[in-house]
Amino acid sequence: MKKTYKIDVDCANCADKMEQAAQNTEGVKDAVVNFMALKMKVEFEEGADADAVMQEVLKNCRKVESDCEIYL
Repeated sequence: MKKTYKIDVDCANCADKMEQAAQNTEGVKDAVVNFMALKMKVEFEEGADADAVMQEVLKNCRKVESDCEIYL
């Protein structure tokens, strides 16, 4: 399953950090952040609970960029 989320991030470098944090989250098969569009596309592992995984993605992203936001 793939979903797209609106994000709020200040710079392209921060967006790259968010992308890496999302990709390293359990349950995420792939994640791509588009800084210009302020969107994050996430592909989930089969059988993963998308809502629970995205809560972990948000936690992991805030570890590398404390003021980022993902609108779930």
